[in-house]
Amino acid sequence: MTDLADLLTYRLARAFAEVAGEAADPAVRRSEHADYQADGALRLAKRLRRPPREVAAAVLGVAELDDLVAKAEIAGPGFLNLTIADSALSRHVEAMAVDERLGVPTVAAPERILVDYSGPNVGKELHVGHLRSTVIGDALARLLQFLGHDVVRQNHLGDWGTTFGMLIEHFVDSGADPSADDFALGDLTEFYQAARRKFDGDEDFANRARRRVVQLQTGDADTLALWQLFIDESAKHFQAVYDALDITLTPEHIRGESAYNDGLPGLVDELVKLGLLKESDGALCLFPDGFTGRDGKPFPIIVRKRDGGYNYEATDLVAIRQRLLDLKAQRICYVVASEQRLRLAMLFEAARDTGWLQPPASAEHITFGMVLGPDRKRLRTRSGDLPKLADLLEAAVRRAEGVIAEKAPDLDTGERAAVAKAVGIGAIKYGDLSSDRIKDYLFDLDQMVSFDGNTAPYLQYAHARIQSVFRRGNIDPAAFHGTEVILNDPTEHRLALRLSEFGGVLNKAADGVELHRICGYLFDLATAFTAFYENCPVLRAEDDTTRASRLVLCDVTAKVLATGLSVLGIAAPNRI
Repeated sequence: MTDLADLLTYRLARAFAEVAGEAADPAVRRSEHADYQADGALRLAKRLRRPPREVAAAVLGVAELDDLVAKAEIAGPGFLNLTIADSALSRHVEAMAVDERLGVPTVAAPERILVDYSGPNVGKELHVGHLRSTVIGDALARLLQFLGHDVVRQNHLGDWGTTFGMLIEHFVDSGADPSADDFALGDLTEFYQAARRKFDGDEDFANRARRRVVQLQTGDADTLALWQLFIDESAKHFQAVYDALDITLTPEHIRGESAYNDGLPGLVDELVKLGLLKESDGALCLFPDGFTGRDGKPFPIIVRKRDGGYNYEATDLVAIRQRLLDLKAQRICYVVASEQRLRLAMLFEAARDTGWLQPPASAEHITFGMVLGPDRKRLRTRSGDLPKLADLLEAAVRRAEGVIAEKAPDLDTGERAAVAKAVGIGAIKYGDLSSDRIKDYLFDLDQMVSFDGNTAPYLQYAHARIQSVFRRGNIDPAAFHGTEVILNDPTEHRLALRLSEFGGVLNKAADGVELHRICGYLFDLATAFTAFYENCPVLRAEDDTTRASRLVLCDVTAKVLATGLSVLGIAAPNRI
């Protein structure tokens, strides 16, 4: 099926093009005066040098809207106010009710899309700085997969370099037995901080750590075994947090920096053959066009350092080459903080220079703002550290437990715990996703777990409220599939209108990686359902035909809420 708003835009675009003699945007948007308003006549009138109302009348004269629009009026200087026909909305909702995809078709031309997200460093715990990449990246991967794309998830771990010489040498000094069955690194952050203090304050230790890096890079068996120990222990911690946050990343998605190590010499050979490498102060560098330093001189990507070593920039080049040429990715989404803007822009330009990144393939930086604390600065603990992600999740679930205990005292202990987890974790994810990702947002647990306003609990409660209707009436919603939907009340019309927009919202959110569009839509839908529920009795409707119709509206609304939340990685409990 086609989203009705998109169908309206398509029909009007053809009419505008006929009047203009060339393509013209009808500029369709939601309106307070009708279901939709098209503002394109005002802009087109300037081009045609005709009165806007005359242009709007000409558009209506050729537009094919009879089966879609019940009322079309020219308002003000030349706006088109359009009310969708109840019959069109009814047909759409009836079709959604019997379609497991709720009227959202899979894309006509699926792409292989690689989403690079989370990307923590081995030997360190996940903290609030990883929250946005993890949550946004996972929601994007879920959305693209739902729409039918072939999604490749990758978790680009920092697992190579000088840090590991420091960590391994500190481990050796500790005298711990790596073969012990109960071995664990314990608090990864404290272990790392202790190693860092030692590295900064003990020259002998620092020299031993640097030698350990050389042993690691040359493949010393004992050093590699200890390095693998850090990888495995860190991966366990990461997975525990991912599972708690309901993130779809698994160990099979890990692709650390070390995975590209063997490709580094070949990278240099290829770039030399392409004539792209230049020597600068003993190092081999790429100089992508358009990037200069403060001195105005070309800014380099250092591929091989003066001492013959490599850094993460070279690893990035091997990674993007492998993603484009070996994995055949047609679109690569780097869900990475804004601080990496320059690095990624240079990487993409270098990939174009080499010929690896060519249309129709694309690479894009999915940037995002910071998570702010009550002081509107980057969220930190009282000691000044970045809060551990595991601690934030536990705090959210605890806060939700208190709210659920008051709101749903009839739930048994086990169900209350499950609902509190769904609400707490959902609250954190929705708090992140509901704002435009490029903006900073305030981390406020009280607001996040509130059942009022544009929050995950509000949407989850709307879904649970609908399920309670079916429980109270002992009703199987599937029994009403095929029922005619009748829209007699204005709130029924508005609810059906919002339902009809679901597919269009998902596609627009995917195109621009604007996940807040989905959140805003779900909030509007839940608000429309609340108005409908308060004005239109369902179980006690005036007759069986009306009752059946309203049950279908309830069923489709619940499914859209649950599916929309699922796309965002948020659960929709049946009871709250």
